[in-house]
Amino acid sequence: MTPVLVRQHLPHAGPVPRADQGARARDWSEIQERMLVPLYEAVHQRLDVGPDTRLLALGCGSGLALVMAASRGAALTGVEPSSPARLALARERLLPDRPDGPHNGGTHPRTGIRLTDRLPADRPGPRTPAHTLVTAFEPIGRVAGDAEALTTLLTAAVPLARRGAPVVLTGWGPPERCATTAVLRVAARLAEQDRGTVRLRPALRDDLEEVAQRAGLRPDGSGRVACPFGYADLDSALKGLLSTGLFDAAVTATDQAQVEKELTEALHPYRRPDGTVWMPNVFRYLIARTP
Repeated sequence: MTPVLVRQHLPHAGPVPRADQGARARDWSEIQERMLVPLYEAVHQRLDVGPDTRLLALGCGSGLALVMAASRGAALTGVEPSSPARLALARERLLPDRPDGPHNGGTHPRTGIRLTDRLPADRPGPRTPAHTLVTAFEPIGRVAGDAEALTTLLTAAVPLARRGAPVVLTGWGPPERCATTAVLRVAARLAEQDRGTVRLRPALRDDLEEVAQRAGLRPDGSGRVACPFGYADLDSALKGLLSTGLFDAAVTATDQAQVEKELTEALHPYRRPDGTVWMPNVFRYLIARTP
């Protein structure tokens, strides 16, 4: 299994303000995103991602899963509608010689890679082959409304894929098999102090199947993958977890210092004698097919 323990995190120059989205995106890219590498690998291997694959990645983040698919020869279109900062980092990784910009969604003439903040407007045709695989690697099952948002995105993406193409949905595994669940309870408890913020919710067993059904997809297999969250030290753990956005409501309801204090206490059972932090987790994926 690919190691996910981050041995070094490059510090930011100077203090990072609470609202610095660029710094938080860097924390995601440098620390947290790689925690799901075993999930990416399992899906790519099961679906035989390779030179014949035309991949449409929904919520591509800062592009790590795309880098892995590109190394297997796949043609790539990455869509990141919710975080311009993460999309900019994906462009740094995959299109380092291409000028950045929120609406720069054309296909790179040399690599054939396309990164954009919205779904492509061009429908499949003679000059635009349909996608053969759609992935949504951002796990659902923690924030109220995340299933509905994914359903909307998938419904719009289905016409861009070939008939019968696999669509991969991912979610958190059972709470009893995810050590991070105990840490996320801190976010849920603190967020309850502000009724106007985004609510966290427990993962449900049929989350992925319900989304597939609403989007008009046909389930065709599933799997579970161990994705332990491993951090070099407590500071990296705090930065990585806060970069997920799952603690934003708690920060709004209280403040950054309070959230970090209570997170530190919640992480104590997972700290090892050498200072590393290790939390076993299981994530689930569903393979569905387009009509």
